Amino acid sequence: MLDLCLLGTGGMMPLPRRHLTSLMARYNGSSLLIDCGEATQIAIKEKGWSFKPIDLILITHFHGDHIGGLPGLLLTMGNADRQEPLTILGPKGLERVCESLRVIAPELPFEIRYLEIEGEEQSFEFPGYRIEAFKVKHRIPCYGYSLIIDRAGRFDALRAKELPIPVQMWGRLQSGESVEYEGVVYTPDMVMGPARKGLKVTYCTDSRPVPVIAKKAAGADLFICEGMYGDREKQEDARKKYHMTFYEAAELGRTAQPARMWLTHYSPSLIRPAEYMDEVREIFERAEAGKDLKTLTLKFDEEE
Repeated sequence: MLDLCLLGTGGMMPLPRRHLTSLMARYNGSSLLIDCGEATQIAIKEKGWSFKPIDLILITHFHGDHIGGLPGLLLTMGNADRQEPLTILGPKGLERVCESLRVIAPELPFEIRYLEIEGEEQSFEFPGYRIEAFKVKHRIPCYGYSLIIDRAGRFDALRAKELPIPVQMWGRLQSGESVEYEGVVYTPDMVMGPARKGLKVTYCTDSRPVPVIAKKAAGADLFICEGMYGDREKQEDARKKYHMTFYEAAELGRTAQPARMWLTHYSPSLIRPAEYMDEVREIFERAEAGKDLKTLTLKFDEEE
């Protein structure tokens, strides 16, 4: 199962009861973080989750409200005697920006590995899941991300016995390897059923509504999308500042048809996002107003 927590929902500046936008996901003993603005550490502590399993940090872009909390988080992880390498993934220039921030966190007991995105879209493989990065439309280069957990088909033990394949080779076939026994090569497709439905979470913030967002969020179990403004009179502000209104985000949701949709990255002037949701749900009924520490556990179909 996949645990998700919206650590913060604020844009531009942190507020007393609203941290800056960030998402934490936990799967199979490891964690990833999307963005790391001020107060991200506080939110993780408030949630009661741990810094230690964070193996991957995804940065959407290099505005301060999305990356300003990184040096402090790295210091905290270092003070916790972390030894394992940490991977940070983001737009071109990522290593230069992060190393500049590390002037105030120069000595760490672990290695940082940087992955910089090439082009408009790129896919990255990690143990147990993959990340699809896609470029959106903001003032500076900015990317959205999909976290995808693929699932292989069920293993057909009866078929494996009939072939026959020794039991000690079954695990390799289940993990996608081919095996050879008594001069015969056996491939996974001989004993594996069709792929099963996995899990998918798409996250996008700081962008005008562009078609690639709905394309990448299509069929997601959860689509987290920025909604900077709830007031329709802020439409021109959204356009000029390369952000979205709630209603533009909802239109993306209606096109993508995710199982659930959370709005986030609110303007500091937006005090009560929930007040606008009746009108938003007229566009896409499964839209919800995100809030700090909003949490969801996604399970595979047979676990429901």
